[in-house]
Amino acid sequence: MASLITCPHCGARPKEEFTIRGSASAVRPTPSAPDEDWHRHVYIRDNERGRILEHWHHAAGCRRWLIVDRSNVTHEVFSVTDAADKAREAAQ
Repeated sequence: MASLITCPHCGARPKEEFTIRGSASAVRPTPSAPDEDWHRHVYIRDNERGRILEHWHHAAGCRRWLIVDRSNVTHEVFSVTDAADKAREAAQ
């Protein structure tokens, strides 16, 4: 049985409909940050084990960007949130 991701717009869908962009926890340096900070942000990442937040794109469905809270050890999905909603929430 395929792993399922519950899209907030389309419901439970097979993970093959999605593409992963990467960590949703990475903090982007300011535009005036030193080159070393940008180098670390772009090229040097910790490979954390356990529960992580990731950007996923529902490429074969609603085409929305989502924030998926999942374990990269067990692949269990804890929650899925629309990335636009998460951004609005963070801006408040």
